[in-house]
Amino acid sequence: MSRVYICSCFGITEQQVKQHADSGACTPRQIASACKAGTDCGSCVRRIQALLGRGACPRRDLADRSEQVLSELEDAA
Repeated sequence: MSRVYICSCFGITEQQVKQHADSGACTPRQIASACKAGTDCGSCVRRIQALLGRGACPRRDLADRSEQVLSELEDAA
C-alpha cells in the first residue's frame, strides 16, 4: 500500500484527511484543528481544499455560526 502524503510537515496522508472529512471536517481550518495539517508551512492547504471539494457538508452551517463541529475528533485525540 502506498501512502500519499498531503502534509509533509506533520506526515498527514490523503487517507487521514479523508477520514477527518468523513467525520465532519468541511474546511481546511477544521482539518488543521483535527490533525495540524496546513498549520506549518501552508503548502498543503490547496491540496486539502481540493480533497474536500465543494460538496455539501452537513456541519457547514454550524461552522458558519462558529459553533464547535469537531468535538468527536477532539475527544478522540
